[in-house]
Amino acid sequence: MADLVLNANNRQAIGKNKVNKLRAEELIPGVIYAKGEDNLNVQFTTRDFDKILRQAGTSTIITLDIEGDKRDVLIKDYQTHPYKNQYLHVDFQAINQNETIRVSVPVILLGRDDIKIDQSVLVQNVDTIEVECLPKYIPQTAETDVTDIQIGDIRTVADLDIFGNEDITILAEDDDVICSLQEVQEVEIPEDEDSEDVDAADVPTVDETEEGEESSEDAE
Repeated sequence: MADLVLNANNRQAIGKNKVNKLRAEELIPGVIYAKGEDNLNVQFTTRDFDKILRQAGTSTIITLDIEGDKRDVLIKDYQTHPYKNQYLHVDFQAINQNETIRVSVPVILLGRDDIKIDQSVLVQNVDTIEVECLPKYIPQTAETDVTDIQIGDIRTVADLDIFGNEDITILAEDDDVICSLQEVQEVEIPEDEDSEDVDAADVPTVDETEEGEESSEDAE
């Protein structure tokens, strides 16, 4: 993949009111965290960040160009508005190419649309998996093929394409289940045990009801 570059500026705006003004101008506040260094406040456009996020996700190293000062970073976390289509804040992790790093990579099930087993459902238990490695070995995805999976079959961590790669340590057990193919079960809705069939003859008519009421009035 070609180098992904996000252009940014140093950010002076700190505090709720000033940060809100940035967002109103379609700028996103962010922070770069680096081991042994002070945090660095930055800002960048919503349009540029959205494009980079779609391409890189949170498991691909990008270059943050801060007014000419280029830093290798990962998008560690980002916050969005609960109901507006708006990014609120982004956390970046500075990368040291000589130090191992832990990242979560997406798990992809290849061939899931090619499964032809009738009355079956593919259940994915794990959407992401945590790995540890040098930055240059970070995988973009962890994949396993489910094209020929049968009812009752499972795929585990040991079936991932990155399993066994000496440069990557998977932080999960080999037999952890990634997905399984299950037979669709029909759910029976139990009848209400308290309900009883009522014979039509047992239901009082209007005349009988009125007669009963008149008798009650006479008794008073």
